[in-house]
Amino acid sequence: MTPPADSALATDWLALCRRAAVGARGALERHPLPADRSATAGRGMGGDMALVIDREAEDAVFAELEALEMPLTVVSEERGEVRLSGGGPVHVVVDPVDGSRNARRGLPGYALSIAIASGPSMGEVHAGFVYDLASGEEWWAARGEGAHCNDQPVHVSATGELELLGLETANPALMARNAAALTATGAARLRCVGSIALSLCYVAAGRFDALVTLGATRSVDCAAGQLIVREAGGSLAETGLGLDMRSRVLAACGPDVLERLIDIGAA
Repeated sequence: MTPPADSALATDWLALCRRAAVGARGALERHPLPADRSATAGRGMGGDMALVIDREAEDAVFAELEALEMPLTVVSEERGEVRLSGGGPVHVVVDPVDGSRNARRGLPGYALSIAIASGPSMGEVHAGFVYDLASGEEWWAARGEGAHCNDQPVHVSATGELELLGLETANPALMARNAAALTATGAARLRCVGSIALSLCYVAAGRFDALVTLGATRSVDCAAGQLIVREAGGSLAETGLGLDMRSRVLAACGPDVLERLIDIGAA
């Protein structure tokens, strides 16, 4: 994962992300019980109530970024926008624990997500890293270098079928409202992991044929995963990088399958 060519950063981003992942996993291991993981630490800048595990995992990421002593603009779910060393055009987008509900209840499916961009838009993301904090699976991609899981190349499904459709933001009311649109896709089965970052990685690896979020999604949830899907050969529809940007995320193994998702959540 090399830095953007137009930046002054000569940083091994993959190594940094891996160090951050060790720290984030350590934060979870210090709080092994559901009761410990349910402890709250105030409301994060993303709007959700932050857990202690969210804060401690985020601290581990910031410790690595601050050690660089370089101008960076960090967009993080809990702290919001933070300008390190005065800030700069390179953006680092962080979700310390995507899937906090799973983490606090001892369910699988929660991840650290880090994206590095040369500017403030999703199209400027040059590197993405997602680490499954439960299983230890590591996903990463760099612009023009393909997508990988545990250093093995991954690719979207080549069948063009929609057998498994990943579904996130699975609020019962939203599911009921979109039942007809979901049925109209022709998907054989729905799966809800509880982590948008991981669900995007599953599309990239062909585990899911597509993913749709029923509600508005923050950039921190999808900035890394969307690049991993693109580098694996997939198709996406999403918008901006700022913490205040919220939109649906649609990802698929190809444009034809993506088209079948457009009407979901549109109302």
